[in-house]
Formats: sequence, C-alpha cells, structure tokens
Amino acid sequence: MTEYAEWAAPIATMIAAIMTASNLGARMTGFGFVVFTVGSIAWTAFGMATNQTSLIAANGFLTVVNLIGVWRWLGRQSTYEEGGRSARVASHHSSAPSLFTANGLPGMAIEDCYGKRIGKVVEALLECRTGKVRHVVIASTAGIGLEEHLRAIPASTISFGADRARVPIR
Repeated sequence: MTEYAEWAAPIATMIAAIMTASNLGARMTGFGFVVFTVGSIAWTAFGMATNQTSLIAANGFLTVVNLIGVWRWLGRQSTYEEGGRSARVASHHSSAPSLFTANGLPGMAIEDCYGKRIGKVVEALLECRTGKVRHVVIASTAGIGLEEHLRAIPASTISFGADRARVPIR
C-alpha cells in the first residue's frame, strides 16, 4: 500500500493542479478538486504508513478543503453556470433580445472585421454610476503565444454574439 500511495499522491496532485489551473469552467475545476481529494487521501495514507504526523495533519486538512472545493465547483458554481446557459439558450428562442452570461465574457473569442480570431476577452470594465459595460479588455498573443498584449476596447464598438464578439479592427 505504501508504494501505491507514494506514487498515487504526487500523480493525482499534479493532474489536479493542471485541471484547476486550466480554468476551463466549473465542471473541470470541480473534477480537479475531486482528483486533489484523491491525492490528499493518498498523501495521508502515505503519512500514516511512514509515521509522518505533519504529512497526516496537513493532508487531513487539505482533504477537508478539497471537499469544500468539490461542493463549491461541482455543486454551487456548476448550477449557476448551467442556469446561465439555459437562460442564454431560452433567449435565442424568444422574442426578447439574445442574452449571454456575464461570467461567459472572460475567455470569449474576439474576431476582427473579417472574422479572423485576434484574441479573447479577459475583463469588462463597468461604469460605477450606471453599471454599464464601458470597455472590454482583450488579450492577443504574439509570436509563439508566450507574449500577450492587452488593450481596452470601447464596448460600444463591439458586436457581441452568444459565443464570440467582433471588433472593427482590421
């Protein structure tokens, strides 16, 4: 059992770190916390097998934290995102204007006036007094994707769609 836990713990922890750091939505983050829980349980088992009290205590605590992460991301946040997706789909089938969720804005693809992808939305800037979106910050990568350029575009110049936005940039 010690040999299994010795390998399962770091492998699960590394996979979970990639899953949560990838920021691919509530479900992926939630399943990342499930894998983190497996890792912290394996670390706890390894600590028990090798009589390492500090490893047992730290990973016992992390197991509780990871279970809270599972509840938050697979339970609550996933439900919020699913509700937003359902409202967006329903808006397409109604006479009301099409809607998209505000938490769907970061990561939304940005296209130029020719339909070529030029980046993604990273943030929206709201006016304090009115609460209206005034600018959208977009990120564009250069070279091999390691250099990122940020710029704020007035929201009034952006045409939003359900899953992408278009700016009048050539």
